[in-house]
Amino acid sequence: MALLKYDIFGRGLKLQIAITLTCQIAFIFFGYDQGVFSGIVTNTNWKQTFSNPTSSIEGIIVSIYNLGAFAGCILTFVWGEKCGRRLCMWIAMGWILVGAALQASSYSRAQILVARFVTGIGTGIETSTVPMYQSELCDADKRGRLVSSEPLFVGVGIVLSYFFDYGMRSVGGEVAWRVPIACQTFFCFIVIFLVFGIPESPRWLYAHGKEDEALQVLCDVWDAPPENEKVNKMHTEILAALDLERRTGEYRWRDLFKRDEVQTGRRVLLAYGMQFMNQMGGINLVVYYVPSALQYNVGLSPNLSLVLGGCVQTMFFFGSLIPTFFLDRMGRRKPMMWGSLGLAISMMLISVLLSFKFKPNEYSHETGVKTATASVAFFFVYMLIFGSTANCIPWVYVPEILPLHVRAKGTAVGISANWLWNFVVVMITPTLINNLQWKAYLIFMCLNLSFIPLVYFCYPETSNLTLEEVDFLFTKEGNTGLRKFTRRSQPVLESLKPVAEIEADIEKHGDIAFEREHVEVRDEKHSEDEKSG
Repeated sequence: MALLKYDIFGRGLKLQIAITLTCQIAFIFFGYDQGVFSGIVTNTNWKQTFSNPTSSIEGIIVSIYNLGAFAGCILTFVWGEKCGRRLCMWIAMGWILVGAALQASSYSRAQILVARFVTGIGTGIETSTVPMYQSELCDADKRGRLVSSEPLFVGVGIVLSYFFDYGMRSVGGEVAWRVPIACQTFFCFIVIFLVFGIPESPRWLYAHGKEDEALQVLCDVWDAPPENEKVNKMHTEILAALDLERRTGEYRWRDLFKRDEVQTGRRVLLAYGMQFMNQMGGINLVVYYVPSALQYNVGLSPNLSLVLGGCVQTMFFFGSLIPTFFLDRMGRRKPMMWGSLGLAISMMLISVLLSFKFKPNEYSHETGVKTATASVAFFFVYMLIFGSTANCIPWVYVPEILPLHVRAKGTAVGISANWLWNFVVVMITPTLINNLQWKAYLIFMCLNLSFIPLVYFCYPETSNLTLEEVDFLFTKEGNTGLRKFTRRSQPVLESLKPVAEIEADIEKHGDIAFEREHVEVRDEKHSEDEKSG
C-alpha cells in the first residue's frame, strides 16, 4: 500500500525544512504525552473517577502506555519494512487519535488502561520510524544535530504538558484533566497533514528496487539534477552498501542477530543496549513522578511541587539545545560517558541530601528540611545533564549504527528497549518512592556508573560518517582493534575522484575494495588539510 504524495513543499531547502518539522512535531507529541500524566495523577477528580488507585495501580495505569509502545515496536518490526517510513508515521497518528479520544472520555479503570495501551501502540510505531526516517534524509555531517533536535522537542512537549496541567488546575473538576489529554490530538493532525507532502526515504526505495523513484527523491531533497556529483555519489554509495549487505543471500527476519560480514547481530544488540541506557538512568522517575518525589520525599506542598516539577522539565529543553547545535562536533561516545558520570553524581547527591530527613534520631528536623530542600537543585542538574547527553544520543545512534537491510526491524528492536524498560521503571517508581525513599536514587546511581565502561569498550564512534560508511566499521577490511572504537571522529569529505571513476571502481573491484579505497583517500585528504592548516 502506497501513501499518496502531494507536491506541497517543492524542492530543496523548503522540502528539507518540511521533513525536519514533521519529525520534530511528531516528537513534541511524544513529550507531551509522556509529561501530561505527571500533573494528572495528583488531580483529586482524576483519583475519584478511577476509585482512588493505590500507588501500584497508579503505576500500572501510567506504565501500560509503555507496554503499548512496546507492542507498537513489534508491529513495526513485522510490517514496518513493508509499509515504508511515511505510511508508518501516518498509521501511528491514527492509533494515537483513537487512544487519545478513549483516554479523554474514560470513566473506568478498564477504559483508561485500554486507552493508554492503544495510544502507546501509536507512539511505539512513531518512535521506531521517525528518527530512522530523518537519519536517512540528511547529510552525514548534519545527521547528529538534526536527529537530536527530535528529543529536544520531546522537552518542548513535556514542558507544555506540565504547565498546561498546572494552568488547568484552577479550572477544577474533570475538565482539568480531560482537556489536557484531548489536546494530544492537535499535534497528530499537523503530522498527518505534513506526511502527505514529504517524500519516502530514498534508502527504503533503493532497498525495494525503486531506483528511479529513489534517485528522484535525492534530486528533490538536494535540489539537484541526477548528474550532480553529490547526488550521483550518494546513489552509487547506497547501491554499493546494499550489495555488500546482501552478500550472504536474501535477508530473513530470523537473520536479525546473525554474525554476517557486516556484523548485523552485534549492531542490533548495540542499538538495544543504547536505548536500555537511555531509560535505566532514572529519567522517568523525574519525568513522570518528580511532583510526587518533591511532595513525598522532599516534603513540599502539592502546588509548589507541581510548579517546581514544571521548572525541572525546562532544564530538559535547555540541555537538549547543546547536542542540537554541537553533537556532530562532540561525537557520540564521550558525551554519553561524561553524561552517565554526571547523572550518577546527581542521583548520589539527591540520595545523600534526602537521607538526613529520614533519620530523625540522628539529625534535627531543621537539618532534614534544609538538606531535603537542597536536593531539589540536583533534580535540575540531573535534567540538564540528561537533556544534553543521554536524552539525544541514543535516538541518533540507533538508526545510524544499523545496516540498511535491517534498519527498520533493528530500529524497532532498539526502540523496544526504550519502552520495555520505560514500563519497568514507571511501574516500580511509585513503590520505590514510597518504600525505599532516599535509597531509591542509589539504584540509578549504580546503573549510570555501569554505563561508562560499557560505552567505552563496546560502542564505536559513528559521528560524521555516512550511513554506508558505518558498515565498514564492522568489516574485516575496515578499522580493526581498539582504534575503531576510540578513534577521533573525522568530518565527512567528498571523494577526490570524479563520479565516472567511482562507478568504474565499483564495476572493477566490487563494494569493499571500492569503499575502503575511498575512505582511505578521504582520511588522507583530511590529514593533509590538517597539516596545511
